[in-house]
Amino acid sequence: MLTPPAAAHALLFASDGPLSKGQLATLLEVKESEVKVVLKALTDSLKGSGVMLVENDFEVELRTAPEASAIVKKLRENELARDLGKASLETLAVIAYQTGATRGEVDWVRGVNSSASLRTLLMRGLIEGTEDPKDKRRIRYNLTTEALAHLGIAQLTDLPRAAELSVATQEIINEEAADADAPL
Repeated sequence: MLTPPAAAHALLFASDGPLSKGQLATLLEVKESEVKVVLKALTDSLKGSGVMLVENDFEVELRTAPEASAIVKKLRENELARDLGKASLETLAVIAYQTGATRGEVDWVRGVNSSASLRTLLMRGLIEGTEDPKDKRRIRYNLTTEALAHLGIAQLTDLPRAAELSVATQEIINEEAADADAPL
């Protein structure tokens, strides 16, 4: 069985971003007043590991320690030096032509897991994630102005066949929604 600091480390490592201290307390099944002690123990255990705990009054997150910045910079430069692969270009196209998409929507269109492609596009600043207005638990990805400039267009409607493909996409979505609502 994991100690509370080890469990907190695992949860923070697995999360996509910061966790609220209240959420951490709930997941660890400890009182909120005990979270401070858990985080102190975790901070002490991370010293010299290349990872550090960053926290404010409400949230906590694992981040790369400043002393590891040179080596992490090399990693990022290597990743950014490569051309976008076919998978990343497909993912970018899905997001562009759907005028924003969630990871699940991208995965459905491509037929494969798109996590790595989304990460690459996020790191390069070609897409950004925002809270999905339809379901606040999901992230909706949209093209950035950097992506539009990279593609040589001023707006998404300037994409080749944008209007035609937008109508066809909406018809498919409507058909699928109707099929999902139909009684069995």
